[in-house]
Order: sequence, then C-alpha cells, then structure tokens
Amino acid sequence: MKRRALPGLALAMAWMMSWATAAEAQQARTSLGASDGRPWARGVTEQDEQAARALFQEANERLEESVFVEAVRRYHRALKHWNHPAIHYNLALALMNLDRPVEVHEHLVAAMAHGPEPLDTGRFEHALGYKSLIEKQLAWLDVSCDIPGATVTMNGRQLFSAPGRFKGLVRPGMHSLVALKAGYLPTEKGQPLMPGEKVQVQLKLYTADDVTRYRRRWSGWLPWSVMGAGMAVAGSGALLHQRAQDRLDALDTEVAACTEGCFPGPTVVRLRNQADTLQNVAVGSYVIAGAALTTGAVLLYLNRSQPYRVNPDAPGQELLVTPLVGSGSGGVLGTLRF
Repeated sequence: MKRRALPGLALAMAWMMSWATAAEAQQARTSLGASDGRPWARGVTEQDEQAARALFQEANERLEESVFVEAVRRYHRALKHWNHPAIHYNLALALMNLDRPVEVHEHLVAAMAHGPEPLDTGRFEHALGYKSLIEKQLAWLDVSCDIPGATVTMNGRQLFSAPGRFKGLVRPGMHSLVALKAGYLPTEKGQPLMPGEKVQVQLKLYTADDVTRYRRRWSGWLPWSVMGAGMAVAGSGALLHQRAQDRLDALDTEVAACTEGCFPGPTVVRLRNQADTLQNVAVGSYVIAGAALTTGAVLLYLNRSQPYRVNPDAPGQELLVTPLVGSGSGGVLGTLRF
C-alpha cells in the first residue's frame, strides 16, 4: 500500500518542525546531563556517555543541515549507548521529515517517559501536544491469535508468532491481516482503519473439515422412491407376463385336444386374445420400469452429497461452494475470508 501523508498529519509535522531550529538542536545537545543517578542516566558508563554525546552532536548537526536520514542513523546509534529522552525527542524531529509518523509517536512516548525534567517544560508540552495530535491522525490496532505456531502478518510483514498479540498505532487505510499455519486454511482479513479509530481483531484458523458442510439437491428418499416405483412396475410386468404364459399354455392344451377337421372354438380365440393383451401390457410395464429405474439412478447421482464452505463465525452463512475432486481427495483448499 502506497504511503501518503495525511493533510492533517503533514500540517502537524510542519508545525512541529517549526520548533526544530538550530538553537533548539544546540540546546538539546547540551541537555543530556551527566550520569548523576537520575533514572535515565543510571547504569550509563562514562565511555557510553561520551560516545552518545559525540553521536548526538553529529546527529544534531545533520538535523540543522536538513540531512534527516543521516541524522536518524546517528540518533539510533546514540541510543544504543545512552537511552536518553532528549535523543528520542530529537530523533522524533528528524523522523517527521521522513513521513514516518508511527515511529515519531514511539520516540515521543520514550522522550516523555521521565516527565519534563530531561527535556524542559516547553519541549515536554510541545511533545505532549503533538503526541495527542498524531494519535488522532493514526489508527490504533489490536491483533491477536491463539493458535500455537501460527504466523500473523500485516501487509506482508510479520507481526508475531502465535499465541501472541500486536498492539500499536498504524496508518489509516486498508490493511491485510493474514494468519498462516500448516494444516489449516489461511485466514485473511481486509481491515479498513480510519484516523483515530480503535479496532480489535482476533484471527482464528480452521481446518478444511471445520469449514466444510455437505448438502443434497433433494431429500434423500426421492431417488430411491423413484427406483422403488420402477421395481414395483417391473414386478407387475413380470406377473402379467406369467399370466400371459398361462393363457398360452391353456391355448396349446385346447389346440392339442382338437381332432382332425376340428375348428378352433370360442375358448381358443378368447385365450389367444387374453394372452396377447397380457403380453402387451407386460412389455409396456417393462418399458415404464426401465425408464423409472434409469431416472432414479440419474437422480441418485445428481443428489449425491456436495461439499460447500461456511463461515464458522457466522453459522448459516455460506462462503464458497467447492466440489471435492475424487473420493480420496482432501478437497480444494482455498482462502477463508470473513
């Protein structure tokens, strides 16, 4: 995401930088003080103090010359020797010119950690006012994940390994929060943030089984009932076919009983007609039964269980319909969005 300074933030930076005059840089340089037991000076060796003073002086000179990148580098090096509030304060001044408001806030907080004394009342109040202003221009984000071993990133940058939490100021705009772990579906959340907004996000991870449900097009009994009806018709056809055969057997008996010169009587004609009718009805029954069984088989295939994805955090809300490929396949794993 391309970073752009917000209009209000740019004005605030310009206002803040109006204080970063050469005179103030000179005063800040001499305000480090000595290692006299004060909280910000405890444990600082003479060697570290001298190194910090030298780097602080070089950084102030770069700040006066508006060489902000070099000033920032030297302030950071000075802090490694002496974690002094005045170094944090001047570092914040340099960072304002590099469009890095989150870091500016971080160092302003550090500069005010011991109250006005290590700075002076004027600079302390100035830092306090800008800290309040920048908090209204940025957004506060609280991200957590409780799945052990998961990696949580924001905009492609790793925040922490779960279980863990990130709490801090971020730039307004759309941010991509992602939680990843082997064996789980990736969870991605696009989180819009407005200036001054406070947002809390808990990222959850789910396996494919957790988010997969199954459904059919129709009730399970429908295909089987069609096939059952087809089998019943086929059975009726077989019964009619057997009765037709009985009529033909009786007809053969009547014909065999006739002597030479005997003409078929009404019984023979009746048996012949009944046999033909029963056979025709039986064949029709077979055709209907075959159609019913075929239809039932097709319905049974179409009515097989189909997997689909749901949002576990919103029961009943469908996210994605993804047919599994093959009976032994684990399915097509996708990104779970909610």
